[in-house]
Amino acid sequence: MHATVFMDTPLDICLLRRVKRDVEERGRTMESVLKQYQQTVRPMFMQFIEPSKQYADIIVPRGGKNRIAIDVLKAHIAKLLKA
Repeated sequence: MHATVFMDTPLDICLLRRVKRDVEERGRTMESVLKQYQQTVRPMFMQFIEPSKQYADIIVPRGGKNRIAIDVLKAHIAKLLKA
């Protein structure tokens, strides 16, 4: 069985994660991260990623914070792997 899943995480959460990662792990400045986000990341997301949501079989709202949806997906995947 084939299914596509779209993790629909709010963009403000995505930005916070990106800033934290890029500043802490990559040594970038917050200014450079925000500039890249505004000029490239967000426009590309809106052009390519967001429209792909319509093709998903399952859309998980609130991304990784939606424990119920994640638990259902995990159980389904585990069942498929045992088959």
